[in-house]
Formats: sequence, C-alpha cells, structure tokens
Amino acid sequence: MAEQMAAVAGGVTRVAPVETASAAWPGAAVACAAAGRVRDIAAVVSDASFLGQCAARYQASGFGVPGDAETRSWRRSWPPLMEALVRAGLADLQVYLEYGTPGGSRRLDALLMGVGPDGALVLVVVELKQWQTCRILDGQRVMRSDGEVTVHPVYQVAAYRSFFQHWLPADAPRLQARAVVVLHNATAAQAAVLRPAAPAVADIPVLSAEDLSAPAGQLAGMLRCADVRAPGRAEVSAFEGVRWTPSNRLLDHVGSVLEGNSAFALVGDQQDAFVRINAAASRHLPAPGSPKAPDEAGAVITVRGGPGSGKTALAVRLLGRLMRAHSGTRPRFITPSGTLRAHLLDATRGHAAARELFPPAGSLHSAARQAGALVIDEAQRIKRGGASALPPDLATVVEHVPLAVIFLDERQIIRPDEGTTVDEIHAAARQLGRVHHHLELTGSFRCSGSAAYTAWVDALLYGEPMPWTGQAGYDLSLAEDPFQLQQWIEQATTAGHTARTTAGFCWPWTRTRTRGATTLPLDIEIEVPATSPSPARIWRGAWNAATALTDPDGNPLAPHSQLWASHTGGHQQIGCIYTAQGLEYQHSGVIIGPDLTWKDGRWHAHPENSRDKDLRHLTPERYLPYALNTYRVLLTRGTHTTRIHTTDATTHHMLASLVHLGR
Repeated sequence: MAEQMAAVAGGVTRVAPVETASAAWPGAAVACAAAGRVRDIAAVVSDASFLGQCAARYQASGFGVPGDAETRSWRRSWPPLMEALVRAGLADLQVYLEYGTPGGSRRLDALLMGVGPDGALVLVVVELKQWQTCRILDGQRVMRSDGEVTVHPVYQVAAYRSFFQHWLPADAPRLQARAVVVLHNATAAQAAVLRPAAPAVADIPVLSAEDLSAPAGQLAGMLRCADVRAPGRAEVSAFEGVRWTPSNRLLDHVGSVLEGNSAFALVGDQQDAFVRINAAASRHLPAPGSPKAPDEAGAVITVRGGPGSGKTALAVRLLGRLMRAHSGTRPRFITPSGTLRAHLLDATRGHAAARELFPPAGSLHSAARQAGALVIDEAQRIKRGGASALPPDLATVVEHVPLAVIFLDERQIIRPDEGTTVDEIHAAARQLGRVHHHLELTGSFRCSGSAAYTAWVDALLYGEPMPWTGQAGYDLSLAEDPFQLQQWIEQATTAGHTARTTAGFCWPWTRTRTRGATTLPLDIEIEVPATSPSPARIWRGAWNAATALTDPDGNPLAPHSQLWASHTGGHQQIGCIYTAQGLEYQHSGVIIGPDLTWKDGRWHAHPENSRDKDLRHLTPERYLPYALNTYRVLLTRGTHTTRIHTTDATTHHMLASLVHLGR
C-alpha cells in the first residue's frame, strides 16, 4: 500500500520535503495533484495520507493551497470515478487528477490517457459533478439546486477539450481528445436533462450513478474508452513531454479580435509607442519562417503612464499584433489585476482555447520560461516576495524572455507587498546585459482627454490642492450625501450611460449569502446628519458581488465582482480599488471613506478604519501613501464626469472650497 501511494501521489520511500520529493513524482513535469495508473490510484484514493500528498503536489504545482471545498470534492468524487474505471476494465490507463493546463489557467478534474487503434494518443477529459438536479437556463448556463448559476458542464468540458485541439504543436505525437461528464450522484433522468442536442457537443456523454453500474464493456464505451488500450512508458513520456503551444489559427483569431476591438483603438503617443515597440519586436524576435532574430540579445521595454494614458489599450493591441506577426514566439499577456484579466477573457470568449493566452499572475515564472514574447500590464502590482531589488518572478522575465514589454504606473502601488519601478527594471536589465528601452505615455484618453483634471487630482492628493476652474468636456462636482450620489448614478444609467460608484475599503464585505438569495448584504452604512428640513438618515449600500447574483429565472441582478464595471446591474453595487483599477466608465461616483481625512492643511491616514487585513496594521505614516494612491485610482476612472462624496465633514468642507456642489 505504501509503495502504491508513493508511486501515484509523488511520495518517495524515504519522507522528503515537497521541494525535493516533487522531482521523484511520476509525471513530475505535469502540473497536477496526482498521476499514475488507474489501478494504483484506485487502491489508495480513499486514504488520508494519499489525499495529503495530493494536497502537497497541488500546492507545489502552483495551484495554491487547496481549500476545504476542494479536498471535500476529492474525497467524494474521486472514489466513484476510480471504481468505475476499474470495473470498466480500464485499470491500466494513465490518469491525472486536477490536471493543469500551461500557466494554471484551467484545472481538469481528471484526464485519462491511452492509445487508440491507430496508435495515436487518446485523451479523455472527465468533468466530475456532485450535483443531482439543476435547471437549464439557456444554451450554456444552468442553475444548480442551491441557486448558483454556472456554466453548463458539457460546454465546460468541451472548452477543456478544445485546449488539446488548439495547443498541440506540430512536432507532438498524434493525439485525439475526447470528453465526458460524470454526475456520480444523479439518477439517469436527472443526467438526461443535461444532454444537449447541439452538434458541436453531441459526442460528449453525461453519465449518471446508474450509468456507472453498467456492464464493463458498455461502461468503457460510455466513458469514451472502449477502443483505448493502456499506454507504454514511452507513450506516457511522449505525452508528458509535449510543450503545448497555441496554433497559428488560434493566435490569428484572438489577434484579430483584439486588434479589431474599438475599445483598444490607439491615438496620439499610444500610436507612436506602438510603432516603436513593433520596430523593437522586429529586431529581437524572429520573423515568420526564420529560426533566428536579427538581434538575439533580447530586450526589455518599459512603458510608464498615468491614469487614462492608454497603457492597457496599448498593451492589448500589442499582444494582438505579436500573435499575428510573431506567432512562433508563443506570446502571452499577464496582469496581476484579476479584474482586467476577467475582462480580457470576456472579450475573447468566442474561442474556448484562448484562456491560456492570459495566464494568471501566479504563473509569471513559468510563462517567462515558455514565452518568447511577454506583455505585462499593471506591473507595479506584482508581489515583491522578499527584500530583493526586483520581484523574483519579474527578474526571471528580465533574464529569460527575448522580448518583454512591461507597463506600469508607480503611483498605482496600493499595497506594501507590491511595487516595482522603472529604475529597478533598468538596473536589472543592465546587470544582465539586456537592452532596455523606456517609453512615456503623457496623453490622457480618459476624463474626456482632460489633462487638467488628472493634474487637479495629483495636486489634491500629492501637492497643494487648487480650485477646479472647469475644463471643456469634463464635469466635476461634489455630492452632498450618498443618497444624492446614488440618484445621480441611477439617472445616468437610465439615460444609457455606464455609471459606477466606488469607495475606499472602509466597511465589511460579506462574501457569502444564503441559498436562493436575490439581494446582496447592505454592508456599507453611512450616517447622514440632519439638515433642514431633512432628518438624520442612514444610507446603506452593497459591495460588488463575490459571485454573480441572479433571479430565480437566471436573469442577472448583480455581476461577478470582476465584471462589475461593465456588466448589467453593476451600477447598483459599490466597487473598490480591486475591481476598478485598470478599467473605466463614463460617469464615476467616488466615496472617500474615513480612512483618509483632511485636517490642518494636510491629509491624515486612519488605517484603523480600513477593512483591508493587509493594510490596517500599518502605522498612519506607512498607510498614507497607499491611501492616496488608492483614491487617485478611484478618482480617475470616469471618462466624462466625476462626483465626489466624503464621509468626513472637515474634508467635505475643504473640497467644497475647491469644487461646487452637484445638482
């Protein structure tokens, strides 16, 4: 038994730390929780020690620490799957549990690997669900019995299958990808509800608990493995050695989507920077069909710009061009902003295999080892991870990536564990003998192109506050109270504009809600003092939703927090720095909370009023720059209008001396 656990989960006979034991794991080059033959894993799948080793390998693969819900799903879903595979006569197939695609963008519940009749490798992606009942909302969404709206599991597993179809390099073994959904708690009738008729997914079976009790030969067919034999060691090694790269067709599709998106149009110094970066790409990256670049020394390009300077639009357009002009370099786009990444995935959702082109920030180190061209946006938010001059993952980028284009704004550093500067990147590039180019974006394409407004914000927060004298095309004023602010946001939305309110993180955020809830907790409470003839009141508002909120019919009520700035219903929740940074909307309401006040001619920080666990322990002196940077971001999201409300009376009086009250 002990030998079997060592073989499948990554242990060795002599206990060793994860860092050293991981090299001995079967399939160690593969990011997953466990890898091995079905029969070996089936023998230990219910053992606590096996699950502990899976958790260690899961973390070592870069997936983070598995939560209680994750490990609970392993205990409940893996045993019935393994039992079914053994009963079906598939005990000698290779299986990977929690298989991760490159960069950790997706994790597959289980992946079976064998060999087909023609000698090609066969992969079967298995999606495991503990559900029993759900309701079909539309083509690709279902509502579970707990009221949660989620992707239809057939379309979910079809997207996983598409990865293997669109990321297989030309020199890889021949491969066929299949898929199956297993609802191991459902009856046949319950599973039948989820079997779609669409031709693109008609070949994906949905199996119930009753199906898993079918005779062996029939069950193997249901699991899409009737014609699959066990792979040899060489075939397993060949699969695990595949260096997954996006097909030219995929890159051309995504590149054309990004280049053709009007939201990423370039003007002014954006266009100039785009031309200069493309010229550098032509020098440091090989042309299509050429094995070498004219200058193989590589280059690091930093692009610095303030709010509204167009950094993100330029970064996205650049990625689109690299995908089409230098597809062989395996270009990737990484941002520490989960919100920005969610919007890019939303923009490219038309191709199911595009997700791995936008790996999460936690995959920066591995992406630096794989990509020939890397675009990094919001780089100032990369975790430092120690006392080194440059974050370790970013140092890997500077050292290894032939062309790295890094976008940042040092005045958008909002946490003590973040922060990267152009000077630090320059010093690292110089030490490594890499060419460094630096570009500045000085224009303003937000705030109606009003450089005067962004200058006013910078003077307010970092210099000497000055009166707002107005700027053609931009509207700035104060809101007397949050009721007035809310009414203004509602009116702008009704008129067909995008309007959002943000606030400092000074109130609790309830992330969970009761089953079937159709409202969000009103966590934000602001006392409004009495003013003749109005009595004292309390305004209450909800933060953006941790998960999307829908009505009983699946109609959206509140989007997921990462899509709060753009999706229907977002105007009715309050956003924060983490959901607003990098995005914009036409009309912006900003609530300056009690963590930042004005007194005696200067700003004062009050970290005790922050609800951010990583900031509230700081001294006022250390907290102040992060508070100023945070409100600078919030105050510069609006493209046409900004309304400001502050909860502190003295601060409101100061602002009223600079800006008129709104109507």
